[in-house]
Amino acid sequence: MRSRKLKAPEGMDTRPTADRVKEALFSILGSRIYGARVLDLYGGSGALALEALSRGADSAVICDLSAKACAVIQENIDTLNCGDRAKLLRMKDTAALSALQKKGDAFDLIFLDPPYRMSTVPVCQAIIEGGLLNPEGMIVVEHDRNTPPDILPPLRQTDHREYGAAGLGFYQLENGEADA
Repeated sequence: MRSRKLKAPEGMDTRPTADRVKEALFSILGSRIYGARVLDLYGGSGALALEALSRGADSAVICDLSAKACAVIQENIDTLNCGDRAKLLRMKDTAALSALQKKGDAFDLIFLDPPYRMSTVPVCQAIIEGGLLNPEGMIVVEHDRNTPPDILPPLRQTDHREYGAAGLGFYQLENGEADA
């Protein structure tokens, strides 16, 4: 899917991940992507999940509440012909997590790029309590570099990087073996 241009929702409601942050993220993740089941909880344009599919992830679920964002995400999925591996959910974050838990889904890689300054505690608790993160899985949180995310045990930070105004935090279960 290399060199394909993705659309992004117009307006200020969505903050796309900068290209250099995305490139750095996938460089850090490296071979962890191959064969992964991916969840992109605040999809925006779907770029992170779609990039993961492009780099060898097996499947991706992309969630967003915005109708405008979901229309763009679906258009990007269709443009890249990856509808067989990408599923779109238009729902609130906690509702999506509940629905995924009920289906028995679990993920190797979860991208959280919520609105800056939004607490990630309720979402991370729902992920952990719902068994949505595989034992050696990883949660990647993009955040305002001046406001690190509030992550609680049983997650431990394995890496942190800063790129301009953005920060990337990498988290795994305390009993997970792999690191970033």
